Amino acid sequence: MHIPDGYLDPISAGVTWAIMLIYGFFAYRKAALGKNLEVVVGLAAAIFIAQMFNWPIPGGTSLHLVGGALAAIMLGPFEAFFVLLLVLLAQTLVFHDGGITTLGANVINMGVVAPLVGWAAWRLLSRYNKPLAAAVAGWASITVAGMAAGFEIGVSPYFPYAWTISVPVMTTWHALLGIVEGVITAAVVEYLLRRAPQYVRV
Repeated sequence: MHIPDGYLDPISAGVTWAIMLIYGFFAYRKAALGKNLEVVVGLAAAIFIAQMFNWPIPGGTSLHLVGGALAAIMLGPFEAFFVLLLVLLAQTLVFHDGGITTLGANVINMGVVAPLVGWAAWRLLSRYNKPLAAAVAGWASITVAGMAAGFEIGVSPYFPYAWTISVPVMTTWHALLGIVEGVITAAVVEYLLRRAPQYVRV
């Protein structure tokens, strides 16, 4: 899902950077980072390792676990933004996984869209069945995030395929990977509910 440098035109890159910074400021004011800083950093390290497993797909990008829904379920969507921001900064600046010009788009997809979608699904369904709600949250989060990434590259004149191609391709592949993301999210949430329920927001 990481969009590399050269896929977005300067306008798209600038707009996504601006959205990332504005949302980041809003999330900073809403998040309780001082209270949850240790969990934010620890979870970022765990998700960083999980995202190292990548599967290439047609179109020059790849599939991997995201962890946005899990972070939102554990910390809330605004703290989850900073979890994924740490992950993406390390990947971009140290390992060159995702571009600097496309950091805004990547953070929007994985640090904004995925946590918000996962959090919404969790809040909607967790009252009925928490493991199922976590599974749906994990699946929906990565599927919609993949759709957003497909749209961003599809509307960029630098990308060789239109959004009518990139969106269905990215959405379909991420919907399939979302099954794995959903199972892992449900398994972790179920474990936390049994062993450390204080780390699950209900």
